[in-house]
Amino acid sequence: MENINLIAFAAPAFFIFLYLEYQYAKYKKQQHLFKYESSVSNTTIGIAERLLNLFVTASFYGLFVWIYENYRIFTISNHWYIWVLLLLAADFVWYWYHRLGHEINIFWAAHIVHHQSEEFNFSAAARITTIQAIIRTGFWCVLPFIGFEPMMVMGILVAHGMYSFFTHTQVIKAPKWLENVFITPSLHGVHHASDEKYLDKNYGDVFVFWDKLFGTFQKEEEKPKYGLTHPIGSYSFLWQHFHYYLEIYEAAKRQKGLKNKLKIVFGSPALMDQDIRSELEKKFFQKNVNREKLNPSFKKYINVQVFVVSLVLMLFSAFFSRFDGVEKLTIAVLIVITLVNVGALLEQRKWIYYLEYSRAILLIAFIFFEFGYTDLIFIPVILLVLIEQKLNLKNWYLYSFLHYQNNNEDAARPH
Repeated sequence: MENINLIAFAAPAFFIFLYLEYQYAKYKKQQHLFKYESSVSNTTIGIAERLLNLFVTASFYGLFVWIYENYRIFTISNHWYIWVLLLLAADFVWYWYHRLGHEINIFWAAHIVHHQSEEFNFSAAARITTIQAIIRTGFWCVLPFIGFEPMMVMGILVAHGMYSFFTHTQVIKAPKWLENVFITPSLHGVHHASDEKYLDKNYGDVFVFWDKLFGTFQKEEEKPKYGLTHPIGSYSFLWQHFHYYLEIYEAAKRQKGLKNKLKIVFGSPALMDQDIRSELEKKFFQKNVNREKLNPSFKKYINVQVFVVSLVLMLFSAFFSRFDGVEKLTIAVLIVITLVNVGALLEQRKWIYYLEYSRAILLIAFIFFEFGYTDLIFIPVILLVLIEQKLNLKNWYLYSFLHYQNNNEDAARPH
């Protein structure tokens, strides 16, 4: 057990709590709080973050150690009361990281992913990107710089993150008196709302002190409408991650002079031209996509992919140190391709078949490489190409798995 990375068990724990939340919602007749496409999209983004963090989390700790050993201002003990002080300090740093993440475009580009979901449940808590984690770590560096021991910092950040997970729900109602001290699901739901009165409120993660002190506190009054003020209307894994960076680039490109371009990058999201997104959507989005209700067999196909990639991530995380560089890179690429694949399936992208085909070739090549048959990789690849050409797998795939083909069965049906 000492060689197993215990972080691997975070994935199954997430699914257990998500299942329990859904069952409790069913018991309370609140199934409407969950939407299949949104939950799947939230989950895939969370999987990507967990995957990429495997490669960078160790460097986060190393950075904390380097700062602590070379630049700390004080040497702070690890007495029990220091843990309380550290939790307060961590939440204070979080408040400002979080607030600036809403007020500065380049930070908002990373954080916006967390706010895209129009459902507010445990699955929405998974919508964190590695870019956001890197930016956040830059702020956390203040803690070892002050003099808190790096291991204490890492421990308190785990507890901090666990608490915030449980504030992403509508089925758990905390007592109102708790709102005098702690961020509750109701208060954090306000933060995720797109209603004008709720915008830019409740940045705290554990405590409400900072919001009250800096004038950003707001209780829930009317039921919030969750999501962005200008919804992206897409479940594409790639679009959800990168659309706002494209918007910043397009907005900056339209400006003259370096000073004006920098104002776009470091300015407020509220000042962005809202027409840019719709223009980019026309450029990059597939036209005439049928988004009618997904049939059960299609959902099963997506569910299998999410289950398999989650299982692979858990095992990959558990034994991460045992893989060499080539194995790590290949497994990571296969997982990312599958996540993009799931998003493309939800979006009914016409190019999805080629992504599936590429994944199959990469997987076969990886298996042959692992068993020492590198020189023979070309054989199954050629066979796969010949089978595809002979049996016309593309048409079969489009007919079987892409929903939009239902409206044009004759064209898609394999012959």
